[in-house]
Amino acid sequence: MKKSLLALAAGAFALGAAEFVMMGILPQAAEAMHVSIPSAGHFISAYAIGVCAGTVILVFGRKIPPKRLILAFIVLIIIGNLLSALSLNAPMLIAARFIAGLPHGAFFGTATLIAKSVADPGKEAKAVSMMVTGQTVANMIGVPAGTLLAQHMSWRMTFAALSIWALLTLLLVALWVPDVAAIKDAGIAGQFRFLRRRGPWFILGAVFVGNTGIFCWWSYVSPWLIHIGGFSASVVPALMMLAGFGMVVGGLSGGILTDNWRHAGTAALGQSISAIGLLLVFLIPGSAVSTGILTFWVAFGLFFISSPQQILMVEAGEGGGELIGGAAVQVAFNLGNAVGSLVGGIALADGGDYHLPALAGVPFAVFAVVLLIVYSWRHETHTGAINRLRQVHPEAIGSTPETTQV
Repeated sequence: MKKSLLALAAGAFALGAAEFVMMGILPQAAEAMHVSIPSAGHFISAYAIGVCAGTVILVFGRKIPPKRLILAFIVLIIIGNLLSALSLNAPMLIAARFIAGLPHGAFFGTATLIAKSVADPGKEAKAVSMMVTGQTVANMIGVPAGTLLAQHMSWRMTFAALSIWALLTLLLVALWVPDVAAIKDAGIAGQFRFLRRRGPWFILGAVFVGNTGIFCWWSYVSPWLIHIGGFSASVVPALMMLAGFGMVVGGLSGGILTDNWRHAGTAALGQSISAIGLLLVFLIPGSAVSTGILTFWVAFGLFFISSPQQILMVEAGEGGGELIGGAAVQVAFNLGNAVGSLVGGIALADGGDYHLPALAGVPFAVFAVVLLIVYSWRHETHTGAINRLRQVHPEAIGSTPETTQV
């Protein structure tokens, strides 16, 4: 991996861990803040709302070189996680989580642009997936480690450790990420011109409803593993590591396929995997084996779609809206997380059955598949294969063939 991509992946690791670790430490944070598990879901939603609000940074930072933007975002990561570690009550933790989420979408939008710029020709999606791998590795290592810290020391130590990691990342980015030219200045309104077309809205809609469906269940995966899988709380970190491994494999697989096939088609395939997984979570009564397999399954599908969707939106924004396009994916992703957490909490509060949040998420996930298939059918039917066909004239057979383009 190029050092520049490694530095960006380190930033993605900090963001991924900050976003997803709350699912692993939710019981401890809820107890410390004196709130119920469904109410503690607001700690997840607050981060997601911060992601949406943080896109405004890019609107006014369009003239700033991408590397400087990345450095500024990492400073915000440090501040947000440090405040989370020092929170005294639930409202303060909600506010700190909001601040921690502010740089998330803006970081990924900017990092996607840089990753494409430093990628080898024809390997842009793979480069983006390598950057996003930092987020998936965070789920494989960072989230379980954070969960262990919460269980054996304090959940506050988890956020303190993330602040230290972000500080180290600041140094790596300063040393290894090259200076990349700022995007074309299309003005404030010009950055959003690409959103006048219907295509980008199909992608963003799929990201939103797809993640709404997944996070109906995923927001409560830790108590699901305990109550349905029969695992003890001490085993949950290992299962989060299994989920993180699924995300790593899914993210890299999606990036490789995206470079060789339809982008939206790849995303539709990944979303289908997640939708089937959610349905199985509801239908299967639950055992240690089945819950472990399904945790890996849904995690695989969740990040299989990351690279193709990022690439699609950056390409859609070409001409001044690249950063907004890349960030918009994360906005839709995290807005879906927030809504999914709320919907899943409602389903869970309706009877305490941890199968119900997955059922609530199935219609959303299926709708995302439909949106991606429609987009691929309308915008990706031309694959370029027809341009490689040649017509051989009969009289040229046996001699040097003349060919004409069909």
